[in-house]
Order: sequence, then structure tokens, then C-alpha cells
Amino acid sequence: MKRSLLKIILLGDSGVGKTSLMNQYAYKVFRKQYKTTIGADFITKELPIDDKLVTLQIWDTAGQERFQSLGVAFYRGADCCILVYDVNVQKSFETLQNWHDEFLKQVHPTNPETFPFVLIGNKVDVDGGNSRAVSEKTAREWCISKGNIPYFETSAKEDYNVDAAFLCVAETALSSEPVNIWEMDEGMPSHCDLEQIPESISGTEHRGGCAC
Repeated sequence: MKRSLLKIILLGDSGVGKTSLMNQYAYKVFRKQYKTTIGADFITKELPIDDKLVTLQIWDTAGQERFQSLGVAFYRGADCCILVYDVNVQKSFETLQNWHDEFLKQVHPTNPETFPFVLIGNKVDVDGGNSRAVSEKTAREWCISKGNIPYFETSAKEDYNVDAAFLCVAETALSSEPVNIWEMDEGMPSHCDLEQIPESISGTEHRGGCAC
């Protein structure tokens, strides 16, 4: 069986729920409070797709402006970028363009127009949807303007659509190249020894900010 290692980057303003989405997907855990991410942190999660066993290495990066430069170094080598905004906060949607452009500027992909992005509108559970500031139509129009990138609306708090979003991320990244693939019977390269990759660099207990 082939194995794939995919590096996934989560980007978006502080408080949109990047940490919560990652922890809900990996551990089925939701906490109301997290400390602000400083620099970057990552977890790994395995899932089977077709004839491959895919390991997602999901990087959660700082959303606060004063910490953003610390996370930039972790963008390199990414196979897919997840842009996250809070459907209840207009500003978090308006800054998506900046996140998108800065990522491409730092990564320098061979084909910027086709580099895989996925957009997530999080916190759809808040106030029963009555606090919503960004419509699904507006978000989908933005996705179309970026080459029709996939779009998901989620609630990390309620575990709504989270698995589906990350499955799409994995499939989108697999459809692009290059990707780290090796045959199981040939063994893993030493620099990708997954047994040595910690589930979290700093642990999920010290993470912060608001994050439904």
C-alpha cells in the first residue's frame, strides 16, 4: 500500500477557530478557551483514501499580526492551504485576500493559479445563525474568483462538517503535485519517520483565544 504525507497549513485571523477545527478533527475535542497560537503548532492524522494511507500533518499558525512572521517559515513545503474565517465577523472574511496573497508570496509555488486552497467558514452554530455577517453566496463567489476552490461551512463546537472539510483537503492535495509518496514495503525515508513526529509540538493544553 502506498503512503502519502501531506503538509496542510491553516491560515486566518485570530479567533476564527483554526485551533478548534484542528483539535475537533484530530481528537474530537472542543474547548471554549485556547491560548493564542504563537508561531505554529501541528498535529498528525491518518486516513485511508482509495489505495493510499494518507498522513495529514496539519499546521495551525498564528492569526495575530504580531505573531504572524513567526509562522511564515512553516508555510514552505505545504501541499494545501486552508483559509478559515468566522461567518459572523465580516473583517475575518475581508482579510482572506491578504492571507491568500501572503501565503503564495512566501511559498512561491510553481503554478500559483492552481495551488490547492480550501475555504472554511466556521462558527455557523453561533446564535442559531442570526449573527451571521457573511452569506454563503458571498463566500462561494469569492471561491469562484479564486479558481473555484472548495468551500465548507463548519462548526468546530458542534463537529459539523469538519471531517468532510478535511477529507476534501486531503483529496485536493493528493490531486496536486508534488506529494510525498512511498511504498510501504520499501519502508519510510528516515527524515519522514512518522513514529518520531509528535502529535503536538506544544500540546493542546496551552493553546488560546476564542475558537468555536
